[in-house]
Amino acid sequence: MLETILLVVSVLLIAIVLLQSNKATDGAGIITGSNQELFQNMKERGAELFITRATLFLGLLFFVISLILFLQ
Repeated sequence: MLETILLVVSVLLIAIVLLQSNKATDGAGIITGSNQELFQNMKERGAELFITRATLFLGLLFFVISLILFLQ
């Protein structure tokens, strides 16, 4: 039962990570100096905030379930 839940959480986590905006290109601006807005405080809103929170929740759930299965 727990293995099935872990499988579903894994698939959802992969899908939600793929839905996130590409923040890796923003980080590449550090080397080239091309991104002037990199260190500005920008708030996430709407769908982006939901996706970020869902990723955090699914990641923690994945970790906890994996830990429980490991310790059994």
